[in-house]
Amino acid sequence: MVRARKGMRPVRLLALAAALVGACALPASADARGSANVAALQVALRAMHVYRGGVDGIPGAHTRRATRAFQRRHRLPADGVAGGRTRRALGKRGRPLLGSRIVGPGSRGWDVAAVQFMLRRRGYGVGVDGGYGPNTTAAVRRFQRAAGLAADGRVGRSTLRALEHGPSRRRSTSVPVSSVSGPVRFLRPVNAPIGDGFGYPGGRRHDGIDLLAAAGAPVGAAGRGTVVSAGWNSGGYGNLVIVQHRLGYQTYYAHLSAISVRVGQAVAGGSRIGLVGSTGHATGPHLHFEVRLNGVPINPVPLLLPGASLARAAGAAADVCAAPAANLPDC
Repeated sequence: MVRARKGMRPVRLLALAAALVGACALPASADARGSANVAALQVALRAMHVYRGGVDGIPGAHTRRATRAFQRRHRLPADGVAGGRTRRALGKRGRPLLGSRIVGPGSRGWDVAAVQFMLRRRGYGVGVDGGYGPNTTAAVRRFQRAAGLAADGRVGRSTLRALEHGPSRRRSTSVPVSSVSGPVRFLRPVNAPIGDGFGYPGGRRHDGIDLLAAAGAPVGAAGRGTVVSAGWNSGGYGNLVIVQHRLGYQTYYAHLSAISVRVGQAVAGGSRIGLVGSTGHATGPHLHFEVRLNGVPINPVPLLLPGASLARAAGAAADVCAAPAANLPDC
């Protein structure tokens, strides 16, 4: 049994079970600690050189495959679930449990990576690497001030609770506006009007935009990249495809009725990746489309080119462009 240190509340049964039973099995958005534990696992697997995807907190196929590769390397049952034996094999990267201690400047480990991911999800720009340095300390203090807490730069019970349930920054990323409205552009993955937009429609957080296309409509990749996740996501996305682009950008395509790509496949603007559906937490057919920069959701609308993805030939100027705007046709 894991006991909380003196001065900390006991680890809640749900969080303890989540950490011990396996971060990979947790829904991405069902529990703040669940997605944070998945992110901490991804950081640990990257340090072990078996995972090359983004730190997104989503227990997708790429993360499970990396977990199985690590388990085989250490002669463990290769079930893709980060249970206790797997966490022990990860060494200092696999401990301590989130919430089992107060973390602050100089701390390192699983719980630090999880806290960093929770900060980033709240809109406080910070790297997720498991090391509690000056940038993490400054981000914690900013969050504590916004949450009405003593800004000591350390994460104990109150700060962790606020990270789980407290305020997000209305601006969902601290990335400079020039980066968000800069040279990278994406094609609209389906030719359809926007329903719910990015931000807080109806008072709820919405990390992307909903494109109101009919069921079965083809969905095209918004630009050149590599598929890093393609499969069922139990956290509400349903059938989900994630494409990794250059410069730290990822695009998410959720609620698909069918998936046409596999993990590791290279795609270009116009490559068909699936069909519109209503899988997961969806009230009707539509495509939920997200753009993330270094793991932080940003508003896709300023980055969208006029054309629809499948209206262009794959591999032409439809690709994600990382060149100056004047050179868009050359990318």
